[in-house]
Amino acid sequence: MQITEIYKSIQGESSFAGLPCIFVRTTGCNLRCVWCDTEYAFYGGQKIPVEKVVEKVTTLDCKLVEITGGEPLLQKDVPELARRLLDLDYTVLIETSGERDVSVLDARVIKIMDIKCPGSGECEKNRWQNLEFLTPKDEVKFVIKDRDDYDWAVGIIRKYCLEKRVKILFSPVWGELDLQDLARWILE
Repeated sequence: MQITEIYKSIQGESSFAGLPCIFVRTTGCNLRCVWCDTEYAFYGGQKIPVEKVVEKVTTLDCKLVEITGGEPLLQKDVPELARRLLDLDYTVLIETSGERDVSVLDARVIKIMDIKCPGSGECEKNRWQNLEFLTPKDEVKFVIKDRDDYDWAVGIIRKYCLEKRVKILFSPVWGELDLQDLARWILE
């Protein structure tokens, strides 16, 4: 599989924020969100077999692993990698755009699905049928650029009754939306 980087840091974007976490960043993404902060993961990377990725993860002394990208589900070996880590008692998060089929993932995986708002420029790529495969342990993230994105996200949450089915996360686009504005909208 193509890997951009494997490292240990602090989880910062999910309900696991603040916890030590190993990040396995895969290479490649078929989307081009206008505010993307990981363009360096679009190309290149290093071809590493699943067993070597598992071996590297086991040396980093942390039981929380996030497989991310790019878009991790472009890598055909990601479901196998997740399964192997789960079998070794790791908690495995997969952050995905949701544009690829998430039903290929082991039920034990915690899916963090980043639903693309209109401000991303990739809204038409959302794969709505993936919502059927989410469970209460999973999370849906909306990256919010402006009030229009926020209102759109609230409409999606209501349309699919997401607040009753998954954890909901809102993140402001860095440098575009003030965190205080987003907080005020949420509290309205």
